[in-house]
Parts: sequence; structure tokens; C-alpha cells
Amino acid sequence: MLKATEHLEPLGSGIEIIVSRDFHFTTDTILLADFANHRKSDKAVDLCTGCGTIPMLWMRKDAPKEVYAVEIFEEGTDMLARTVKLNGLTEVVKPVCADIKELKGKLPFGYFDLVTCNPPYKLSGGGIESEEKHELVARHENMCNLEDVIATGAKLLQFSGRLCICQRPERLTDAMELMRKYDVEPKRLRFVQGKSHKAPKLFLLEGKRGSKKGNLVVLPTLIVEEDAGGFTKEMNEIYGTYKDGAGSK
Repeated sequence: MLKATEHLEPLGSGIEIIVSRDFHFTTDTILLADFANHRKSDKAVDLCTGCGTIPMLWMRKDAPKEVYAVEIFEEGTDMLARTVKLNGLTEVVKPVCADIKELKGKLPFGYFDLVTCNPPYKLSGGGIESEEKHELVARHENMCNLEDVIATGAKLLQFSGRLCICQRPERLTDAMELMRKYDVEPKRLRFVQGKSHKAPKLFLLEGKRGSKKGNLVVLPTLIVEEDAGGFTKEMNEIYGTYKDGAGSK
């Protein structure tokens, strides 16, 4: 089941995921999975899924009706396929190895209630680009950009379906403009700060397909750590059973 470079990471509630040095997850992933606020009736897609962390986090409680997880690298897709089998979820989570720009005929357009994506944060050529291909794709817009993510999300969503993304604050204007360009109206926004005295390092944004313009709700800022150290109460609640390893809660 596991390759030499892989190990199992408990997500809590009995769910485990296969991760490696190239395919793993960060706090941003956990925050987006929580922010998306999935429902049991949802038909959902996670784009740029990596090893499938967001879909597997959703499996901990009130799992969506069906979830497609799209990843361009065969290695990540294979890891998720084995994770799904390990957890007995082959009827619910469907790994798809594909470029998100080329999903026509692979996933039904206008069908889904929820699309999520933790996209590459940096513009291609911005900053020092990693020499590792997987890390380069994950961090820089080399194989897909923010417009690709939002355009694809809009195609996949049915009317009133929700697109949830996370990004760096400097990309907020881009994200909102692109959502409106593709008829996805920004409706819910939340900033994330490392500590109370720090500037926001991340935003979480939800848009609704075909919704009327306006009425953006800006939620209270999420603080990750107490100034004295350790997670805040809300972060502990978001982490849920993951922070307990095997999921004893």
C-alpha cells in the first residue's frame, strides 16, 4: 500500500491519508476545507487536490454525497486512489488525473454544488522558483493560474453553486474581479492572521454562481495563534479531531 517515500497521516475520526514529501498539506488546506462548509447533499469538486486532503477532511463528518478530486500529477492521483481504498470510500471520492483547463467530457459542467481550490499563490516568475517540479506547480502559476481556477469552477457549478478559494491578500482584487468576470459573485470573505498583531497572511473567499451583485459578508478575522503561543480556541475547533491524531474526540 505505501511506497518508501510515503507515510500515513491520521486526519481524525478514523480517516487516514497517504502523504509524501512532494504531496502533503498545510494549515491553509485545513482552513479552506472548513470554510467551504460542505453539506451532506453536496456534489463537490476539489481542484488542484494534491494528495486529496480536502476531500478526505470532509469525510470526517457529514460527508458530501459525491466528491471528485482533480490533480494534474499521476503520483498525487495514485496516492489519493490508495487513500480512498484504504478508508473504504471508493463509492464517494473519485480521483481524476487531469489538467483543470481540460475537464470537458471528464466532469459534468453545470452539475456541482461546491467547488474548492487551494491554488498556486505566486505569479509565474514571481519570487524564487523552486527547482522541485511538484513544489513549483503548487506555489507558482506555471501550469494553471487564478483565472483558470475561477473559469473552471464557474463551468462546473450549477446555478447558486459555491466556489471557495484561499489566496494571499495581495491577490484579493484579482480574485474578486475574476469571479465577477465568470458570473460568480463574491459573497463571503474572511482574512486569516498568524497572530493578533500581524497583518493578514491569507484570505478565504466564497462566490456564488449566477447570484445578484453585492451583499458581500466580511467575517471576523481568524487568528491562528495566541500571542503567548499555541493555537487559538477557534483554530483548535477547526483542527478538530486532526490535532488528536487518531481521532479520539
